Amino acid sequence: MKLRHFTILFFVILILSACNNSIDQKEDLGEIYSIALNSIMEQDKELDNGMKFIAIDMSNFNELDEQDKKEILNFFKEKYKIEVMDATFEELKEKGFYNSDTMSLDGILLSLEKVEFKFNNNVFFEGSKYSSALGTVGVEVMVHYKDDNWKVKEAKMTWVS
Repeated sequence: MKLRHFTILFFVILILSACNNSIDQKEDLGEIYSIALNSIMEQDKELDNGMKFIAIDMSNFNELDEQDKKEILNFFKEKYKIEVMDATFEELKEKGFYNSDTMSLDGILLSLEKVEFKFNNNVFFEGSKYSSALGTVGVEVMVHYKDDNWKVKEAKMTWVS
């Protein structure tokens, strides 16, 4: 009788563990954020004209450690072959990268306002790409894990200024 209960319990545990194909999203945060930010960067390419840098506002990336942040910066340096920095809008102004006459940056500022970890290996991002007061887009991005890779499932502009 005990053997029968043990066998049933064993199979139930085996089935439940086989059904759980979830991945630990926290282990891939640098990659996930890089993919989402790059998806935002790819929106409205006209904003990229004459850009001298890409700044990423990581001030609210609380879940990321320094290694994850370096991974993101390196991703953008390698992909765009341009100066990449971690800076807020205020820091860019202080460094002289903002022209108050034209109300524009000499580059692009990427920022994330919202990040939600969803079920089924999905991560939702809400962010923006800023070039000037009249050159900014808001973007929603869904990144998901499929075929052993993190990929953009959907990216759409939600507003334009």
